[in-house]
Amino acid sequence: MTEVSSLTGRLLVATPALADPNFDRAVVLLLDHDEEGSLGVVLNRPTPVGVGDILEGWADLTGEPGVVFQGGPVSLDSALGVAVIPGDADGDSAPLGWRRVHGAIGLVDLEAPPELLASAVGSLRIFAGYAGWGPGQLEDELVDGAWYVVESEPGDVSSPAPERLWREVLRRQRNELAMVATYPDDPSLN
Repeated sequence: MTEVSSLTGRLLVATPALADPNFDRAVVLLLDHDEEGSLGVVLNRPTPVGVGDILEGWADLTGEPGVVFQGGPVSLDSALGVAVIPGDADGDSAPLGWRRVHGAIGLVDLEAPPELLASAVGSLRIFAGYAGWGPGQLEDELVDGAWYVVESEPGDVSSPAPERLWREVLRRQRNELAMVATYPDDPSLN
């Protein structure tokens, strides 16, 4: 097997050609990517379920909209917390209950008391489920042209308008991907 270059912390942006309805216009933050597979959360799929309805203690730390997001089609009965911690939270200075994924973005231990992170969290999102790929599966999808891989920004995790995130992420690219942001929802109507 060839060595896998880690894409952890990057965004997968669904191409208009991606046919899987689970990922139509999805923006996925990769939380882990190595030779054993990949795991990420879809950043732009809010649900109508309020965070306080399932994780009451964490509701005050989440930004708008204060709802649970569908992180992907796998394990919808589990929750993941992704938080941005501003500043240089390295090693010993990282708050208890938070593990860095990339830059200021990290995973939150939702079993920990929310008070441990309350003063450090810049933004928090709760995801039900996740997107997962087995060894080599994501690489095959990339070769098939299903995803664009772009750099993430801390603000992507907490976008106040998640329904616009697909277009916004593409629009900020400094290449031909910026034009893809104008792709119509239904090209047959064009």
